[in-house]
Amino acid sequence: MARLGKVELRIETEGDSHSIDATTNPVEKGNPMTDHILTKPHDYSLSGEILGPDYQRDKEYLISEMEKGTVFTYIGRNVVKDVLIMDIQGSVHSNIANGSEISIKLQTVKFAATPWTKVKNTGEKKPVDTKPAGTKVVYHVVKAGDTYSALAKKYNTTVKQLQEWNKYPPTKIPIGVKLHVGDTTSIGQGANSFSTKGGS
Repeated sequence: MARLGKVELRIETEGDSHSIDATTNPVEKGNPMTDHILTKPHDYSLSGEILGPDYQRDKEYLISEMEKGTVFTYIGRNVVKDVLIMDIQGSVHSNIANGSEISIKLQTVKFAATPWTKVKNTGEKKPVDTKPAGTKVVYHVVKAGDTYSALAKKYNTTVKQLQEWNKYPPTKIPIGVKLHVGDTTSIGQGANSFSTKGGS
């Protein structure tokens, strides 16, 4: 028996898919040059049966947690941590008296963790904010094909500055994360950017 969270499943088939996006740029001679690689989330497909006197309740639980975005661990032939349920499909047959067939699609997910340290109050005065009033930090939401080089040109900054602001290496910028690309005193906002006050 396999297990997804607290629900036991009889899985007959497990499939997995792994892929990347590679950004290429043309050169004067020869093949285009690849300068950026983005790793896509891993996808898993499960096909089998959900059985038992409470199979309907278990199925409704999985659907409810899928809609909440609950992160699960799947244990079967593959053991996969940090997965979201992306799709659930079921079908009932007369030859399954106490359950139903079920197909589930899973996708791995990563969340950016920002480390922080609690600072004790020493009684010292806070440093004066040197930013002009109303200055907002501008962020860019990464989409497929984005590179530090392209973003530096788009937001009128440098690749070095982008790397100092952001922790991601140039070849492994995850899709969907926020990148600090400047502030509203130095750049305009693109269609894929947004701002927050004071750098929050």
